[in-house]
Amino acid sequence: MISVQNLVKIFPAKNNFFFKKKSEAAEMPTRTNSVDNISFECKPGRIFSLLGPNGAGKTTALRMISTLLKPSSGKIIVANLDVEEFPTEVRSKIGFLTGSTGLYARLTPNEMVKYFADLNGLDDATFQKRKDELFTLLGVHEFANKRIGTLSTGMKQKVSIVRTMIHNPEVVVFDEPTSGLDVITAANIIELIRQCKAQNKTVIFSSHIMEEVNLLCDDLAIMHNGKILFNDTMEKFRAEHGSHSLTEAFIETVQKN
Repeated sequence: MISVQNLVKIFPAKNNFFFKKKSEAAEMPTRTNSVDNISFECKPGRIFSLLGPNGAGKTTALRMISTLLKPSSGKIIVANLDVEEFPTEVRSKIGFLTGSTGLYARLTPNEMVKYFADLNGLDDATFQKRKDELFTLLGVHEFANKRIGTLSTGMKQKVSIVRTMIHNPEVVVFDEPTSGLDVITAANIIELIRQCKAQNKTVIFSSHIMEEVNLLCDDLAIMHNGKILFNDTMEKFRAEHGSHSLTEAFIETVQKN
């Protein structure tokens, strides 16, 4: 389970040294609330979608949940652990997949996945079983011994998925996981997300592709300018917006706030 309570993230404003007049610099904000007092819960066995336009604060929130950023205030509980008090333990229970793969170009997929399995303390038998299951699902076997730097974007994303899931995390965060990918690779990721739900994992999913959200989402939160505009079930969101498409309903929610 993920519980986010009154979460705030404040970033200093960009340097204003390039302003010629002091009056211009004085008008610039000294800080920016990227995430502004948001709260929500993600439950096991359900897919929670966090949506919002660019700059809404979604990725900042997901990075705080994943212990990559420290909150300015508020509380995050992941798998019954406070992320600030027990960050190492939280990392062992969470998988974080983003569109930015951040893989080591000189390693092969086999080497990359083994490295992360070792970081998570997997024994060899468990590692081999998990790797074979994920490589088979995503079709990684055919390029498992090629250097990652030579692989296509879709191939790299498949390796990133295996790296994220190798330790069988009970909580999984997907941040724009299919962005820029071909249809087949995207379909593989959608299938993996469905498997996570079937395995009663806690899943939080962020995407700009409304068709994917429509296929997968059980619960929904919509962010804009760092704030939560809607936080309830997908069923209730559809009911509130009648015959509107999900895209139309999303735009209407954002534009009226």
